Amino acid sequence: MTTRYTEDHEWITVDGDTATVGITAHAAEQLGDVVFVELPDVGKTVAKGDEFAVVESVKAASEVYAPVDGEIVAVNSVLDDEPAKVNEDAAGAGWFVKIKLSDAAQLDGLMDEAAYNAHIA
Repeated sequence: MTTRYTEDHEWITVDGDTATVGITAHAAEQLGDVVFVELPDVGKTVAKGDEFAVVESVKAASEVYAPVDGEIVAVNSVLDDEPAKVNEDAAGAGWFVKIKLSDAAQLDGLMDEAAYNAHIA
């Protein structure tokens, strides 16, 4: 499964027509200890670039942006009680939402791992 990245530090992996989205370990590290995550409702439609979640840490609050157009089909409700999962496993158990893709071609405009690593270097 290929992971793509945005300049705003979201990651996205795709399985069929559904994508899982979260924030990168770099973003989680920059935020510090995450204490609250506000996720959207299942069924919400998002457009690429829309704010869809808010992450609050001991340092700041930060918006999370949709990397693609689609419909939210699942949210990681574990984060309601365990927001620290974002810090512990940003690319795994700390995922935010699953989005049913409206336009898979939008993935082509996102960075691969090498490009993202160069972006944060």
